[in-house]
Amino acid sequence: MTVAVLTPWPTAATPRPTGDSVASMAAGENEASEDAVAMAEPTVGAGYARGLLEFAASKGASRAALFDQSGIQPAALHDQDARIPFRKYVALMRAAKALTGDSALALHYGEAVDIAEVSIIGLIGQASETMTEAFAQLNRYVRLIVETDNEGAGDRFRIMVDRGGLWMLDNRKNPDDFPELTESAFAQLVCGPRRFDDTPFVKAVHVTHAAPPHSAEYERIFRAPVVFGSDRNGFLIDQTWASHRVARLPRYVFGVLTEHADELLKSLEGSKSMRGRVESLLIPVLHTGNASMDVVAGKLGISRQTLFRKLRAEGVTFERVLNELRHRMAADYLGARKVSVNETAYLVGFSEPAAFSRAFKRWTGSSPRAMRAAGAGRET
Repeated sequence: MTVAVLTPWPTAATPRPTGDSVASMAAGENEASEDAVAMAEPTVGAGYARGLLEFAASKGASRAALFDQSGIQPAALHDQDARIPFRKYVALMRAAKALTGDSALALHYGEAVDIAEVSIIGLIGQASETMTEAFAQLNRYVRLIVETDNEGAGDRFRIMVDRGGLWMLDNRKNPDDFPELTESAFAQLVCGPRRFDDTPFVKAVHVTHAAPPHSAEYERIFRAPVVFGSDRNGFLIDQTWASHRVARLPRYVFGVLTEHADELLKSLEGSKSMRGRVESLLIPVLHTGNASMDVVAGKLGISRQTLFRKLRAEGVTFERVLNELRHRMAADYLGARKVSVNETAYLVGFSEPAAFSRAFKRWTGSSPRAMRAAGAGRET
């Protein structure tokens, strides 16, 4: 198979495109992909982070200051299903608390913002038949909201019965390193069901962290006794909770939503692979012509040989990853018809439009111009 050679742009033969759409796309790739570079670390759904940012802004925090202090690029939050590093979410939460002067902001976020507004998981919960099914779907998809390390590498939440009764426990490791996540999650789990049924189901709340200055807000929000410095993070819940009916959305919606959530979960898991990490590093540099194996290995902090071995273990080569990424992105650009064929060639790293056309025909069996024209036909 012939692989087109990437060379720095521009060349004497082909001047670099200068259209505003090309510049904004290239800039958008750089910004949106900056957070994807380190996706081997835990991540948070962009919709969840955006919900926090907007909530803090509604309480008087400056959006510009929130972006600046968290290190999040605005473009990274445009797509609700995108991911940002967990550490940046932590920085956003702490900046939001400082800028609003509200030490209980995490609790208030969970109380005020319906999880269905910021994550597909909330909608799946509303389409579940019972609370038991909603709980099972929460455990299945909770990583789409936030990835956590859990005790025993198991599920984030579990049900336990002891002498005290029925418990819903949070198995997150080292929860006291970031108790704000416990606060927001617990508030959303308790306040969410109240939006359609105010029947109390929480009998007590236990948290492992010490009592904060805003401890009075816990009992106001949870409407139950709260124990700080406990040996567990969880709720003591009424036995009837398990069979409590939800079904706020038509049942067919459940299948549609879970199918999309499964795709998102598959994509999230794929981003943790070496291939996924390589693609994340390639996207922001494709248009520069500097998409070499040596550059990517350097950014990963490994040798070229180690990168070769890791990709081979996943059944791919660097050249295959590069070409399939360029194919996918070129098809997206041409289908959207926002840039020309020559501009697309530049954006996916070809120094010569003719070389791009040959490669595209090899990938798809048709020319780039035919693909772009087909996109026009779909619009009419």
